[in-house]
Amino acid sequence: MRKIGLIISSLVLAASATVGLAQEGGRFCHMQSGGVGLMHEMHQLNLTPDQITSIKQLFENSKTQLQPQYQALKQQRENFAKAVPGSAEYQAAADSLAQASSAIATARVQQEASLRTQIYALLTNDQKAQLTTLTAQRQARMAQWRSQAPKTLGEQPTSDTGPGKN
Repeated sequence: MRKIGLIISSLVLAASATVGLAQEGGRFCHMQSGGVGLMHEMHQLNLTPDQITSIKQLFENSKTQLQPQYQALKQQRENFAKAVPGSAEYQAAADSLAQASSAIATARVQQEASLRTQIYALLTNDQKAQLTTLTAQRQARMAQWRSQAPKTLGEQPTSDTGPGKN
């Protein structure tokens, strides 16, 4: 039973660490990987120097807004890691970590929506139209990739031209 508790606590800790590490160190990893959805296309929109400066400032402001919550989440993860499974402190630390993780996830989604809206407002009508096209193209490529990717680790992608199929 103790092994199961340790495994579960390790998984919870790893999952919460993944969320927290996205911003620790001053990076917006979730945004760089498509969380905002605009970053992949921004480089193709021929932004003016003023637009680039404004967008960079929006990201800097956005980054600093959630830092206190990420620091609190980090402390909650440390408290959880130090607690002894089965103890009252362990359950309290687990509950506190779950609440902090939920709160930061909610705040991050709301912040990303706000940031996306602010960036979109900086674009010209032509850039907005181009962004719509680029986003649709990226989504189509991702859908195609997902349909061709293995569904599980041991499964091979389906293809009419795969091994043994000519």
